[in-house]
Amino acid sequence: MPSGRIRRVNEAVREVLSAYVTERLEDPRIGFVTLTSVETSTDLRHARVYVSVLGTAEERELAFEGLRSSRVRLQAQIGQQLHMKRTPTLEFFHDDSIDHGMRINELLEREQPGGGS
Repeated sequence: MPSGRIRRVNEAVREVLSAYVTERLEDPRIGFVTLTSVETSTDLRHARVYVSVLGTAEERELAFEGLRSSRVRLQAQIGQQLHMKRTPTLEFFHDDSIDHGMRINELLEREQPGGGS
């Protein structure tokens, strides 16, 4: 379980990245993405950024290519806004929890009376 400090750092990094990706990053490959969580290492040298992408598998791969190519700019943004001693190196990972939740809802709706089964 991460410490309170690490949890605050994780959330701050996620907020900075989310704002930058949605408001300022102009890469046509990056469509509808949600940065769901960030896990930084205890030494703050690395951060795993979990991303959910709305779209096809091809659109998801394009979004990840765009995020990876923007990694240096995103890391610079973290450094500028959070004034951290070390700016973590970012790695992006697919978070399928939203997809999984939507699939569960879909299955539950089918089981409801009049749900299409």
